[in-house]
Amino acid sequence: MRTRIIAFLAAFIGSTLIAACATSPTGRTQLILVSSEEMQKMGAQAFAQMKEETPVARNTPAARYVECVSRALTQVIAPEQSWEVRTFESDAINAFALPGGKIGVYTGLIEVADDQHQLAAVVGHEIAHVLANHSAARVSNQLAAQLGASVLSSATGVSPQVIGMGAQVLLLMPYGRGDESEADVLGLRYMAEAGFDPSAAPALWVNMARAKKGNAPPEFLSTHPSDQSRIDNLRSRLDEVMPIYRQARAAGRTPNCRKP
Repeated sequence: MRTRIIAFLAAFIGSTLIAACATSPTGRTQLILVSSEEMQKMGAQAFAQMKEETPVARNTPAARYVECVSRALTQVIAPEQSWEVRTFESDAINAFALPGGKIGVYTGLIEVADDQHQLAAVVGHEIAHVLANHSAARVSNQLAAQLGASVLSSATGVSPQVIGMGAQVLLLMPYGRGDESEADVLGLRYMAEAGFDPSAAPALWVNMARAKKGNAPPEFLSTHPSDQSRIDNLRSRLDEVMPIYRQARAAGRTPNCRKP
């Protein structure tokens, strides 16, 4: 009897995992066990916690600058979503985006990014994580690993438990390197579509590498591809996205966000 139960659960989990497979914008296979509604609730919970724990810059030059860059991106690549943008007073060289239209940028990142184009490279990268369902895949993988068949059998019926994972999974757990590389590719395209110069992306990562030299890696870089491989990959893709950038500029997309 025990053997039959184990076999049944194995078959059930296998069929559930197959049914839950999705494809990312670049064709990568993803495991998605949670609904977009649950992800939005989780994003809101994690963002609210972040705002409670970290001082928010309100109506400051830095906050207006971050808002300007973020709006220029979101109005082009995800205009159907209402976005909440916040700047956090912290020396951390970091930024993030969460499901449900939440964007957070730390003032430490503003110091490292030379101009609006470099800041757009990071914000575009973070938005790409959300639009490519990397957040949902990260939560789903965590559920599958930790909670087993009982959750898989009712993946959409455990909202309180799932939503309670918000801050831990969305803000503290790192993305995989495959997700990071995909977000680099998508973010490069997004910034070009919004009228930001894609050539600023590899330059930004040169600055990031300098910022961590001789110290522990900044939080934003802690699980990412190596600096040089990331810079080389971004440079190799510039020929693909520069025509998109020129078309965007010709269409009147000319962001003018000035670093304070």
